[in-house]
Amino acid sequence: MRPQAAGAVLGVLALTEAIVRLAVGPADAQNALGVCLVAVGSTVPLALLPPAGAAVAVAAADVLALVPLHALTWAGSAALVIAAGRLGAGRRGDPAGHPAEQRLAVALGLPFAGLALAGPRPAATQDAFLTVALAVLVPVTALAAMARQASREAAENRAARQVIAETLVEHTVRGERARIARELHDVVAHHISMIAVQAETARLTTPALPSAGAQRLLAIGDTARAALTEMRRLLGVLRDSDRQAGPELAPQPGLAQLAALLDEARDASGAGTRLILHGPPLALDPSIELAAYRIVQEALTNTRRHAPGAAVDVELLRTADCLRLRVRDNGPGPPADPGRGHGLAGMRERAAAVGGELRTGPAAGGGFLVDAVLPAKMEEA
Repeated sequence: MRPQAAGAVLGVLALTEAIVRLAVGPADAQNALGVCLVAVGSTVPLALLPPAGAAVAVAAADVLALVPLHALTWAGSAALVIAAGRLGAGRRGDPAGHPAEQRLAVALGLPFAGLALAGPRPAATQDAFLTVALAVLVPVTALAAMARQASREAAENRAARQVIAETLVEHTVRGERARIARELHDVVAHHISMIAVQAETARLTTPALPSAGAQRLLAIGDTARAALTEMRRLLGVLRDSDRQAGPELAPQPGLAQLAALLDEARDASGAGTRLILHGPPLALDPSIELAAYRIVQEALTNTRRHAPGAAVDVELLRTADCLRLRVRDNGPGPPADPGRGHGLAGMRERAAAVGGELRTGPAAGGGFLVDAVLPAKMEEA
């Protein structure tokens, strides 16, 4: 209830209670006007004055109602408790003004404690009870309001700090993404474009170049240009935090594109590359299919780098629960220094990101084996 409404209601109740007490107790009839005025003065300031002024006015009226008139009302006592709680809570949004008002709210109970302990005792039993009640309830209510206010401000401060921390993290992430995009654009993309240009130049300017060599150089140029296109798409994603505001992105590759990937690897290396499928063609989560595609792509790249000319078998076993992926070549086996590149670690990270696992090592009978087990659905990850 608002202070204005509470003051009005309590004022009516206090005036009614004072009139009833005057009618019942003829000894108070000679002070009828004072009793009514004090009854109104102990409640109405709650609706008319600011918190500090209302609390002081109500407390003064209650003391006057006790000492000379012995006519303290229940409504006047309730008004003082409400005023102390309102003053203890302070003005929200103005923490600098809290301490003095909060000390005043606690001190409002001191006059009633003094009257209850050392001063002349009120004649009426009701006045004696209300005096003791106000001596206890006023400081307790003020302290409880102060505790609630402190708890509320602490919660607001925690929320503000959390928002600031999230904002800082977001800005840091955006800055890091922008830095990565710059590095990719200025360094990696430049080198890839140079590969494409040099391959095309060599194909067109080398005299008496065999057709097979020209075809290889053409494939190198096409691969470099495809890499540039994919990198530009990646740069667009890194630089645009709002996907909907950015350009339309091509769909991510999946198992349906494995055949084209193997054809491209076969043309690039000139070695045999087979795709072996087991199990029914079940629909998989797109994230699982993308991880499987990237693992096969990286495994084929590693084979061309470390075992050029080696034949490769890509075997997929689909079940209702998982996808088993095996890439095996008949090359010389694991590289002598497996820790130099990031390909194997990247494949393991891709498998782990979707809840699967990946193992690499020498294959039985020679060669190198990449063996991955991926869940059928992302929810199982």
